Amino acid sequence: MALLADVLTGLIGLLHAYILVLEMFLWKRAVKVFGIPKEDRDNRRIQSLFKNQGIYNGFLAAGLLWGLVHPDPAFGLQLKLYFLGCVAVAGVVGAVTAKTKILFIQTIPAAATMALLGASKFF
Repeated sequence: MALLADVLTGLIGLLHAYILVLEMFLWKRAVKVFGIPKEDRDNRRIQSLFKNQGIYNGFLAAGLLWGLVHPDPAFGLQLKLYFLGCVAVAGVVGAVTAKTKILFIQTIPAAATMALLGASKFF
């Protein structure tokens, strides 16, 4: 169960690293970016907002990956739980303010992984 939780943590970390790349570097090149029309993607203010969001996604990814590789398993678990909690909360905010499907992309996988991490301490 701990291995599955770590795999899921890694996948969530990779998802947020991908979002960082998409929001910070591939903004103008991507065919479809978060449903934003092409003409709006040329707006410098919108580009700045997405770059800012991208760096936050990068912090989430870095924290999750840090938790996976930390040499102290107890501290690594704390890191994973903290950053998964951040992902879950960010998903709730995104679902309320942007698109409901963010709840299913971020919040539910993060919460399920947190539950698996907790359960892995007992099984």
